[in-house]
Amino acid sequence: MKIAIVEDDKTIREELSKLLKKHDYDTILIEDFDNIPEHIINSDASLVLLDVNLPHENGYAICKKIKEKSNIPIIFVTSRDTTKDEIISIRVGGIDFIAKPYVTGVLLEKIKRAIKLSNPQNFKEMTKKGYTLDLHLSLLKYKDKEVELTRNEFRILYYFFMNDDRIITKDELLEKLWNDKYYLDENILLVNIARLRKKAEEIGIENLLENVRGKGYKL
Repeated sequence: MKIAIVEDDKTIREELSKLLKKHDYDTILIEDFDNIPEHIINSDASLVLLDVNLPHENGYAICKKIKEKSNIPIIFVTSRDTTKDEIISIRVGGIDFIAKPYVTGVLLEKIKRAIKLSNPQNFKEMTKKGYTLDLHLSLLKYKDKEVELTRNEFRILYYFFMNDDRIITKDELLEKLWNDKYYLDENILLVNIARLRKKAEEIGIENLLENVRGKGYKL
């Protein structure tokens, strides 16, 4: 498990890294503050500890940019400790907030909680837009009806459930869903999307995976 630390104070950054390593986490120390969102998105971190007061751009703006392209959980670790700051952190997409100087035990528990909440494997179902995806049985459910999905159909829909606030292009789907075991070319992708829509209509869901002309699809 890798945790990215975005903190411009070198001493705090290194002490935080030592603490996390002591508790069996790997760390990624962000030291280039010119393009933090890009560094985070291109990293393989599972969680971000993000300061608010940073050079060039504050943590709230950085969080919003990261969330446009990634669902990585973000905990704000900052000297700002007002209720207003905590509310802003939630509104921009932060999963939690802790004020400096933090209590070590509290920080570690917040990290555990954030990782658990962001891991869909800890849940049996995900519900978005009024319909439910059963993660264990590969079922799409709506009201009192359900339909079984093939492996590729499930993987495609699952990706949309994890990114339900974004328009997703065909290129992104092909990139994210491609690997050595399961291969999707554009024709297979389009066929699976068409089948998903048809199955959804059978249980009363209209316009699943809406086609946004010239841009892609959205849940």
